[in-house]
Amino acid sequence: MVKLLAASLKVVLTLVVCYGAYMAARNGIADWYYRNRTDKSGIEKAIQWAPENPEYHAALARSLQRSLVQESPEKVQQLFEKATQLGPTRTRYWTELGDVYELSGQEDAAVRAYERAKKLFPLSPDVNWRLGNFYIRTGRISEALSTLQKAIIGNSGLRLASFDLAWRAGASEDLILGSLIPPDAEAYLLYNQYLVTIGRLDAAVSAWNRLVALGLTIRHAGAFGYLDALIQARRVDEAGKAWQELLDRGPARLRESNGGESLVTNGNFEADILNGGFDWRVTAVDGAQVSIDTNSAMDGARSLQVLFDGKQNLLYGHILQYVRVKPNTLYHFSGYMRAEAISTDSGPRFEVMDAYSTEKLFMATESLRGTTGWTPLRMEIRTGPDTTLIVVKIARLKSQKFDNQIAGKAWIDRVSLVLAQ
Repeated sequence: MVKLLAASLKVVLTLVVCYGAYMAARNGIADWYYRNRTDKSGIEKAIQWAPENPEYHAALARSLQRSLVQESPEKVQQLFEKATQLGPTRTRYWTELGDVYELSGQEDAAVRAYERAKKLFPLSPDVNWRLGNFYIRTGRISEALSTLQKAIIGNSGLRLASFDLAWRAGASEDLILGSLIPPDAEAYLLYNQYLVTIGRLDAAVSAWNRLVALGLTIRHAGAFGYLDALIQARRVDEAGKAWQELLDRGPARLRESNGGESLVTNGNFEADILNGGFDWRVTAVDGAQVSIDTNSAMDGARSLQVLFDGKQNLLYGHILQYVRVKPNTLYHFSGYMRAEAISTDSGPRFEVMDAYSTEKLFMATESLRGTTGWTPLRMEIRTGPDTTLIVVKIARLKSQKFDNQIAGKAWIDRVSLVLAQ
């Protein structure tokens, strides 16, 4: 009896081992066909060898989708349905099945498939992107935006496309702000810039106000496009308000650089130049190199240095700042310059002008030439009835002489604009 039992057990074990070997061999053959013969016939062979593998059914469905065979749609649907039956926890199969259902007009079935995928992987950017697009196409705008929000939280690369979808779908500004844009400063800044790009400046103002109300830290460079749009649209008061809100949420050093009676931001260059907003802007140009000098200053520890390389007859105006002013008001402008070996008859100087029309206001100081110590350059400036924004420039006119290629160094410090007493 014992011998019979032992023999039976041995047979069973042998059968198990053989079956395991057979299954391994079968799956190996199926995998070979799948990997090495990626055409339709190869995938069909893989299914013949391993019909329980859901990926092979899904792969054949994708192959048929690409083939554009007329009788494919029904077969594609059957294959994806089979894939979801064999692999019910694979979200991709459900989203692909949802796509097929939608294309064939089976909207209710598509909803069930997409939502099954979302239930399996609720935070998946891809799943939420597909479902959000489906909701857009079927007119379920509110559901679409809240779903797309999950997509862009998981994948920031989907932000711009989601913003565009929402606007093209006719969603209201309030719905977009309330349901689509996540409470994230970078998302708001990108949305704000998107609105500027498509010419929706009023909507951009609303988005900015919502961002400010959230109390989030705002990266100043991300707001410069918005500020420039307000300046270009001559909405100077709104630009000034936004700038102050940006300062309130920026580094303390930046706030300090905007303090005092002077209307010029960072006039002593003790803070880093932001290159936007109502701070200094420096544009690179051949023939002049701009840097901060920590070895020479009229006041404090730093000044701005411009190095002219002697190879250009520059018409220079590439350092500037927008400054808000009041109409019909008298101001004192002053700035200090120092020169070293400035060549040609035309050297660097300060210019002040109306930001929108030099016919309304344009004034300039004398220019520095040769080598000088720190030299005060001053002007009395009276704004006209329409001037609310001026530009302060560090500039140089082209020389009309034969020897006109400017070389040498200039330092700038303590630039200020104050109300006349």
